[in-house]
Amino acid sequence: MRTVIADSNALLMPFKTSINLDSELRRLLGTCRIVVPAPIIGELKKLEKTLPHAKSALRLARTKDIVETEAQGDRAVIEAAEMIEGGIILTNDKELIGLALRKGIPIIRLVGGNRLELTDYKNG
Repeated sequence: MRTVIADSNALLMPFKTSINLDSELRRLLGTCRIVVPAPIIGELKKLEKTLPHAKSALRLARTKDIVETEAQGDRAVIEAAEMIEGGIILTNDKELIGLALRKGIPIIRLVGGNRLELTDYKNG
């Protein structure tokens, strides 16, 4: 089973667009597990007061498996992907996408506002 590591950007997607993350991930990968690095929970808590949908994204994050990391922010997402065999990062954050692809970590991003797309340079 593949594991998808979600950042805060990914957790906000269903509330900013009409996408159903679970069904889109099933379409792309079949059965998969979604994990959230623990620092992303803290990031969403800070955003609750200023960002619409952050509270909903936090509720969604808490329904997923939380993984501890040493790093914070984007580095926490990279760290989680590197410690989970076959980890795939789910994000639309351009900096994180660039960093992940440079490290050979596959990414899933939102395209067209309602569809997820996998980019995996390791496996074609």
